Amino acid sequence: MTVYATLDSPLGELLLVGVESATAPGGTALVSLSVPGQKGGAVVQDGWRLAPEAFAGIAAQLRAYFAGELTRFDIEYAADAPGTDFQRRVWAQLDALEYGTTASYGEIARRIGASSVQVRAVGTAIGRNPLLVVRPCHRVIGSDGSLKGYAGGLERKEALLGLEGALSPTPTS
Repeated sequence: MTVYATLDSPLGELLLVGVESATAPGGTALVSLSVPGQKGGAVVQDGWRLAPEAFAGIAAQLRAYFAGELTRFDIEYAADAPGTDFQRRVWAQLDALEYGTTASYGEIARRIGASSVQVRAVGTAIGRNPLLVVRPCHRVIGSDGSLKGYAGGLERKEALLGLEGALSPTPTS
């Protein structure tokens, strides 16, 4: 059964969507975390159950992150969440980006063995990341250091990078 909850945050009201954990009975695996107005963001569906208690641990981690007290999430993602093999390879690289650091789209492409002509596909995969904030696509910037694309809006990307102290980064490529 799909469960959901909302959580107030500095980015606006977050929508958390999850399913029962495959590894921790009674736990919740995160399927989606989206912000208001997000391009491609989740929308509550008929049959979903409002269950804020199912997200207590995730919500606590998010609050700690926004308070500047947490730099790495320990959240189970749903194993059967949507995504192509290519997207999953890109998303794995997002998960590897450390707090307060950035990488360019080209660097992410190189890390997965994609050619320079596939950088646009990498950007598309990043834009389809269903787990904003916790899978840190906000840490991917243009090769010139500029803020480029973010499904939640550039102002939110800037806020997240500001929180992490990464607003004036030198990209790794």
